[in-house]
Amino acid sequence: MVDNIRMQVTNSLSNSISENQRLGQLQDPQERQSIINKQISIQIKSLGLDEPWYSPKKIINSLLQIITLNLGNSRFFTTHDGSSSVNELIIEKVPNTILLFTSSSITVVAIGIVIGSYLAKMEGKFSDQLIAGLASASQSVPPWWFSMIMIVLFSFLLQIFPARSTPLISPDTPGYFIDLLYHMTLPFITMVIIGFASSVYYVKYIVLRIIDEDYIKTLGIIGLPSRKILLKHALKNAGPQLTTMLGLGLTATLGGSILIEEIFDWPGMGNLFYNAVIQNDSPLIIGLVYFFTLLYLLTRLLLDLTLSLLDPRISTGDE
Repeated sequence: MVDNIRMQVTNSLSNSISENQRLGQLQDPQERQSIINKQISIQIKSLGLDEPWYSPKKIINSLLQIITLNLGNSRFFTTHDGSSSVNELIIEKVPNTILLFTSSSITVVAIGIVIGSYLAKMEGKFSDQLIAGLASASQSVPPWWFSMIMIVLFSFLLQIFPARSTPLISPDTPGYFIDLLYHMTLPFITMVIIGFASSVYYVKYIVLRIIDEDYIKTLGIIGLPSRKILLKHALKNAGPQLTTMLGLGLTATLGGSILIEEIFDWPGMGNLFYNAVIQNDSPLIIGLVYFFTLLYLLTRLLLDLTLSLLDPRISTGDE
């Protein structure tokens, strides 16, 4: 992999040096190539690419490039504008990934709160047992298998949604966003169906645990309506647990985005990562792994900050 990085840097320097107008004025090709090779050698030494991996200069240069998000260029992929920069490739794809997985995760949690709160009062009845069965089934069915079933059903048999979720028009075309939402519908529905039963199941038991607390029972004894107790007191106190469920669910879906995006051909980071692995595009693979890690850490940081706002005991350390 180090040899591939060195080769990529050498090619990049060779191209930039060749575009120098002074070099174009040289008539002797051997003299021009000699100057190019000399400049490449100087740049390779300044970057520490001729030194072993444990060289301080090479490590510092690598850290500076990582900190400044200078992730290099892809060897096989380009943006719609023709740029091969890994940064620009990620910036082009990340909004689509966030759009699909954030919207589906929020929808799953919202459905879970509504139905789970209702089922908390219906424990042991048929609807409660049905949701418990669906939650167990959704956890046992592989998402990639269910995704293919949805494509066969809605794209080939019913012909309601396209099999490929990549819009056929250019992002610069008016109406692109509407077309993107239409192509996103099938993977969105698939992810909601996969996740909603388990979300309902978790919310129901979170609410049941809070309803069983003494202060909630006291509110019922003094005569407050059960609906008011549920909406105003039980769900409010369940906020930290529900926020944790949303944050963990979002990070989990982002981690599993590779297969879902590849199956639906959704133009996001997961699809880009899969194709980068297939083409052995090492700069793009390293850049995407780095960005996935940053996105995961940022999500966990936002989750911790949100929890400290919802539950002051977390920030003060009180029990």
